[in-house]
Amino acid sequence: MTSTSDRPSRSSDDPSTETFCDEPTALSRDDLFHILQTTRRRETVTYLLDEDEPVKMGDVAEHVAARENETTVAELTSAQRQRVYIPLYQSHLPKLDEVGAIEYDKTAGIVYTTERLEEFRPYLEVANADDRTTGSADERTSASDVATAGLHYVLATTVSVCLLLAAVAGVVAIPGLALGVIITVLFVLTTIVTTRGRLTALPTHAR
Repeated sequence: MTSTSDRPSRSSDDPSTETFCDEPTALSRDDLFHILQTTRRRETVTYLLDEDEPVKMGDVAEHVAARENETTVAELTSAQRQRVYIPLYQSHLPKLDEVGAIEYDKTAGIVYTTERLEEFRPYLEVANADDRTTGSADERTSASDVATAGLHYVLATTVSVCLLLAAVAGVVAIPGLALGVIITVLFVLTTIVTTRGRLTALPTHAR
């Protein structure tokens, strides 16, 4: 990881830059979790923790985009790169710079890591564990939805078959056309109920 003395110093005459103390106060736990609450910042911090030299901003964006799209850097499309590049350039890297985790030369497109970045390492494990737990919960919900839908259709099929057999045996006097309408309506209602249940289970951002 690059030391502070190895990086170009910021001019104190430039009001747009911040001056960091030689021994900055450690970030609070809330600040650390606030930074790591977005996936793109977590991926950025994870990537930079393994870098000892200054990194091109474009390289950071490509890494994050590849992880986000579950592909490789070589297979990224231009659109996938652009979707990640702009938010990193405008928001995420400046935020990391603001708290002193990096020094971001926006003009040159170069990212310099600082000693403060190491403060994030223990919390990354917690954040990644939360992601895995959420993913598992979503998978369980999806499996439950499939099972429920299957049960609805089994019940609809069972009722339809019983009505058909009863009509054939003369137990129930139902004209053929009416029987067909009843069975059709039964399956339509089953489909509507199942579809509405799936939509309700979707996260708000996915609707």
